[in-house]
Amino acid sequence: MHECPRLRECAFFQEKMGAMPLSTEILKDQYCRSNYAVCARYVVFQSLGKDGIPQDLFPNEPKRAREILSHA
Repeated sequence: MHECPRLRECAFFQEKMGAMPLSTEILKDQYCRSNYAVCARYVVFQSLGKDGIPQDLFPNEPKRAREILSHA
């Protein structure tokens, strides 16, 4: 799979989410640069648009993404 089409706008990728974990680069490799279709942020974006993405949602939070979508 290719890079996420939202890299330029993504607060996570652009490191604009405040305190970022040390594992940020690993998450970027796993989600942003390869398997973006399973990124929690991308999944929420697909259904709710950019305004539906919580600022503090990390790519590796699929359970939280499902909860967000179930309450939308």
